[in-house]
Amino acid sequence: MSWILLVLSGVLESVWATALGRSEGFTRPVPTVVFGVALLLSMAGLAVAMRDLPIGTAYAVWVGIGAVLTVAYAMVTGTETVSVLKIVFLVGIVGCVVGLKALH
Repeated sequence: MSWILLVLSGVLESVWATALGRSEGFTRPVPTVVFGVALLLSMAGLAVAMRDLPIGTAYAVWVGIGAVLTVAYAMVTGTETVSVLKIVFLVGIVGCVVGLKALH
């Protein structure tokens, strides 16, 4: 259950990171509220998952999932350029996250 919660919290990290960028310095209300709610839920989920998982592993997985999804979303929406090397490195991050799960 902790791993599922950790993955969902990583997804929410991507949501709040994207909303933070779209909030334009907290001047746009909807992205600002999405940021706040997603941030609170993401941190709460990470905290609960850390009850059963080592802090280093949990944090690395949470950040990895959030980073990959944030960049992937930006590439899909066209706000970030797509390149073969970016995709290779993102796949590398996913591989590292899977490796950490396999070791635990």
